[in-house]
Amino acid sequence: MTGDHQTAALLLFGAFVAVTLGITTWVSRHRQGSAEEFYAGGRLFSPMENGFAIAGDYMSAASFLGISGLIALVGYDGMLYSVGFLVAWLVVLCLVAELVRNCGRFTLADVVAARMRERPVRIAAGTSSVTVSVLYLVAQMVGAGSLVALLLGGTGEAARAWTVVGVGVLMVIYVSLGGMRATTWIQIVKAVLLLGGTVALTVLVLLRFHGDFNRLLLTAAERSGHGEAFLAPGLAYGGDWTARFDFISLGLALVLGTAGLPHILSRFYTVPTARAARRSVVWAIGLIGGFYLMTIVLGFGAAALIGPDAVRASNASGNTAVPLLALDLGGGADTTGGTVLFAVVAAVAFATILAVVAGITLASSASVAHDLYASLRRRGGKPRSEVAVARVASVGIGLVAIALGLLARDLNVAFLVGLAFAVAASANLPVLLYSLFWRGFTTRGAVWAVYGGLIPAVVLVLLSPVVSGGPASLFPGADFRLFPLQNPGLVSIPLGFLAGWLGTVTSGEVPDEAKHAETEVRSLTGAGAV
Repeated sequence: MTGDHQTAALLLFGAFVAVTLGITTWVSRHRQGSAEEFYAGGRLFSPMENGFAIAGDYMSAASFLGISGLIALVGYDGMLYSVGFLVAWLVVLCLVAELVRNCGRFTLADVVAARMRERPVRIAAGTSSVTVSVLYLVAQMVGAGSLVALLLGGTGEAARAWTVVGVGVLMVIYVSLGGMRATTWIQIVKAVLLLGGTVALTVLVLLRFHGDFNRLLLTAAERSGHGEAFLAPGLAYGGDWTARFDFISLGLALVLGTAGLPHILSRFYTVPTARAARRSVVWAIGLIGGFYLMTIVLGFGAAALIGPDAVRASNASGNTAVPLLALDLGGGADTTGGTVLFAVVAAVAFATILAVVAGITLASSASVAHDLYASLRRRGGKPRSEVAVARVASVGIGLVAIALGLLARDLNVAFLVGLAFAVAASANLPVLLYSLFWRGFTTRGAVWAVYGGLIPAVVLVLLSPVVSGGPASLFPGADFRLFPLQNPGLVSIPLGFLAGWLGTVTSGEVPDEAKHAETEVRSLTGAGAV
């Protein structure tokens, strides 16, 4: 990239960081001492505000950079991410949003612990939530590194590494000072910027082809080198039976994973009622649906105008396809239009990353403080404020995410998020659905459901081609892969449900009918909800 690109984009980066830090400073002047204020923003947000914030939380670097890059590289098969991420919201709307808002206070564990023995359930659910959050954070860190490497012309790994560190530091500042209120407003600002930038790019792509979407697709297929196969299923997931099972596994993880993501579930607690939570999801579906339709245009636009080879040359995983497309749509390198459009898109992508990492860090630090610390601290000792523990936890989580982000810097961000979705669907969704809908569910069943999904999911990822055995693996020089699929969802999701059932039927605990009845009435009517 030229010096003009760098200067313009860095100025816009700086402007967004300054605005978000200003929001955080303004919010920090308000009282942040209570857990309700820090974790849930006082439950004062309207459905529209929360809908925009949910959209801002969900439309991550994986969506903006990763999905478009995958479509540019593998065509039709890359669209699976767009479809899966969007369809997942029907599960959230129909099964989760209203019930979770009525049953819990701040975290997933609140819903499960309402009718179980609290300590083992909170430890299990808290551990799972932190694991999912860290995996999701790694994807955002990788996206930030790819973006800045492109901005600085791919100069060395040092700039990339310092970018990951910088994002980690900023996310700790946002969370520790501003809590949920600052995080929500940052996400709303980011959602408006991202949707505006995506609409502008989509219009420019369609104008380049005179509004003829068919011509866009045919040009992308011709430029791809694969011909019509680029527009048909199977280019990435149809080579053999392993690839086909990988396709099914990924689809399951994407559709079921959203309902188990801690940072999405925590958003339902920021509105005053369950009805407002449901309306928030309706707003979010509208915004997210429009966005994912546009990512399809951007992905095929990058394939048609830039070409998969040029995209791959810039970043092997395709994470830089959208910024390169913006550069071309603006007039190309060394033009004023290209410089401005590239800078705007790069800044929007960076804003996307900062807003999402703030939401995830807040959710995971809440799990550490509200679930793990409260359950594991020594009895009789002087308890520390939950909010103080959450602030310290945000620093530790930031450090872990930075370290893993540096390690995974060459993987596609949409793919990394797919792994986080698989773990969420395997560990969090079974225990959540069983707790809400199974009258006979027990504490042992809850603990087994979490660990029965979490441990297999993590172990299968470690033993998969993602970590070793291939040129695109985390450790390309080693080979200890024993599991052939890249996404573990096909195996680990059923194991989570099976473990929950097995733990319950082998438990000697008698389910508390009164507590279940109370939870059922509360979840369906909102009576007694916080």
